[in-house]
Amino acid sequence: MKIRTLDDFDVKGKTVLLRVDMNVPIDPDTKQITGNKRIEEVAITTKALDGAKIVIISHQGRVGRDDFVGMENHAKELEKFCGKKVKYVSDVIGTHAQNEIKNMNDNEIILLDNLRLCAEENYEFSLEESAKTLMVQRLKDLFDLFVLDSFPSAHRTHPSLVGFAQVLPTCAGKLVEREVKQLENILTVAKSPFVIILGGSKVDDRLNALKMMIKKERADNVLLTGLIGNVFLRAQGRIKFPLNIKNEDELVSEAHTLIGEYPDVFSTPVDIAVNKYGERSEIDVRDLNKDDQIFDIGQKTLDYYSKMINGAGTIFISGPAGFFEKENFHFGTKSLLESVANSMATSIVSGGHLTFALKKYDLSEKVNHISTAGGALVRYLTGQKLPMIKCLEDAANGNNSKV
Repeated sequence: MKIRTLDDFDVKGKTVLLRVDMNVPIDPDTKQITGNKRIEEVAITTKALDGAKIVIISHQGRVGRDDFVGMENHAKELEKFCGKKVKYVSDVIGTHAQNEIKNMNDNEIILLDNLRLCAEENYEFSLEESAKTLMVQRLKDLFDLFVLDSFPSAHRTHPSLVGFAQVLPTCAGKLVEREVKQLENILTVAKSPFVIILGGSKVDDRLNALKMMIKKERADNVLLTGLIGNVFLRAQGRIKFPLNIKNEDELVSEAHTLIGEYPDVFSTPVDIAVNKYGERSEIDVRDLNKDDQIFDIGQKTLDYYSKMINGAGTIFISGPAGFFEKENFHFGTKSLLESVANSMATSIVSGGHLTFALKKYDLSEKVNHISTAGGALVRYLTGQKLPMIKCLEDAANGNNSKV
């Protein structure tokens, strides 16, 4: 894989657009940042851009969700790791943002507001169409270099991710460079059986990648937790009431089809922990009723899953098993991570929430590879060409308009 890195450019005095992923966990009540690992990692690349004028862009959350907030607190958090002032600009592509960029001095850093405040950033485009968006057209002439350092979003084709790469000299940031090198090394020594542990709330992304992982022989056993586990339990008929999630019928239907095609691959919880007036109560899945709030897996499920983890050759885990932020419901996430860390398998831990959990439980040094990427990493492991990687390769080969 041929891509250019920051080592290929002299950035001193240049205005650099740095696309990162600071999409972090947000407390739904206080709107405060509860996990800052992705923000901390951004400082690795900002320090490598010493002498440049750095304009950072990132998204946070999705429109309509509790984590859809502005980037002011992100700027304050980033300052702690950069060791220098990070100026927050409450604009993205308007005249305010443009003027702030034009008036920058060398070594200054500004962070623009949440990219998804721009309607275009909530849609995916072809590479050619992305270059024609208002976002790209309004900002492109203000920059000398575009740095892609957002591997967790590498599977997306939003304008901020692929549009600027069509019209500006483009290279990988330090995080993307490190991620690609480490993953290529990991995949050369990966061995079967492949055990995939999936949790979290991004069900559609997980379903889209699961079939490909199985076909590519990257998933001999899939252990399900979190919301995706509930969807499969519903598809099996073991949860007999609606989950009340978006596109539920479609998701359950897809899960049902996967179970039918690969009946020996998927494992679902046998017991779960529900929230009873703020307290943890473990019950058999068969005893679940529609008023119960599923917050974690139970001990029997952990014992069942741990046996398969202990026999794995390669383990990929992405997404928490439940509401691990709540003290009474961290058991599943913490115990699964401990089981993975103590196994003899090659281990890959993926996603911002689990990266934060690894650090919290002091397990980071016991796994082979840690990535803040989630869906992007799943697709990378299937051998699919990620749009971000294609952009970087095209730029390295001189296949964009300004290289």
